[in-house]
Amino acid sequence: MDVNKKQWYFHIGLVLIIVLMDLFSDYVYGGGKGFFRNFQLPLNYNQIIMYTATFTTYAVNYYIICPYTLGKKHYWRFAIGVLYLIIIFGRVRYLLEEVILYHFTGKHNYFEESRKFWFYTFDNSIFAIKSILYSAVVYYFFEFAANQSRLHKLELDYNKAELNLLKSQIEPHFLFNTLNTFYTDLIDVQPKVAKDIYRLSQLLRYVTYEAGNEFMPLSKEIKFIEDYIYLHRKRFEDTLFLEYTVEGIVGEQRVPSLVFIHFVENIFKHGMINSAAFPAKIKIQITEREVIIETSNRISSSEKYTNTGIGKDNLERRLSAIYKEDFVLLYTNSNDVFTTLLQLPFKI
Repeated sequence: MDVNKKQWYFHIGLVLIIVLMDLFSDYVYGGGKGFFRNFQLPLNYNQIIMYTATFTTYAVNYYIICPYTLGKKHYWRFAIGVLYLIIIFGRVRYLLEEVILYHFTGKHNYFEESRKFWFYTFDNSIFAIKSILYSAVVYYFFEFAANQSRLHKLELDYNKAELNLLKSQIEPHFLFNTLNTFYTDLIDVQPKVAKDIYRLSQLLRYVTYEAGNEFMPLSKEIKFIEDYIYLHRKRFEDTLFLEYTVEGIVGEQRVPSLVFIHFVENIFKHGMINSAAFPAKIKIQITEREVIIETSNRISSSEKYTNTGIGKDNLERRLSAIYKEDFVLLYTNSNDVFTTLLQLPFKI
């Protein structure tokens, strides 16, 4: 069943529970005569108005305030949002009860002095807080369930990747020892080739050993990308046209490991990189709070670009598990030019 449908069923169920609780309250305080006191015909319009204000506040908190405050761990903003919600509750009830209903019945529910803004808002705050608490608890419940689901999917993806790695991996010690032998044999005779072999060895060592951690320093991720680009420049020599720039301070900021390489690798796998008139571009911007990577390249005529794929889906699931919605990931295909944008806040 769709997640949104489940949530709607839950909300509807909660509404029914609240109404039944009011019915039970009428019975407790009024006995048989008090039962259905607020629901008998003619309808008690004040009770309907109270429910309207309650569930309006509930919806605003659940769908707007909570995602942009509690969802991003901005608790002070949520506290400010609560004040706004109390005002919203009071204004909705005032509009329906003291303006619209008064227009048809000629009767006020509050006497004149108590209809002043601050008194009316304060007097209704207890009812508003109840709906705010309901919606906040429900929001946390669904967030917890969603986080558990994301973590489960991430764990499955990790296990699959680990299994595939074990299937395809040759003994790493043998590989590194062999590369080290080549490096030793060539360092005096062909130092440039030896340094390239060493750089390749460092790149493979990073992927095999270090990048197994969930987060890595930005400096190491940048170095990994630069080694990767360097080896491709050696491979293509004068036929590679790529503009690579880094702006900002590269330090020990923590970022998810092996995320940026997804975008760089796609350029070499699928993009047109041999045109001097349309060079591929990789730009990394670093600020105090976030890192942004942008890429663009002409689409190779032999490739079919789409905005979907296993790599993209896995990346989105991983970033969602880590950042929830606090990141930006965009893919654009326009006029034979494929562009990407990834914006990530630094993890503390």
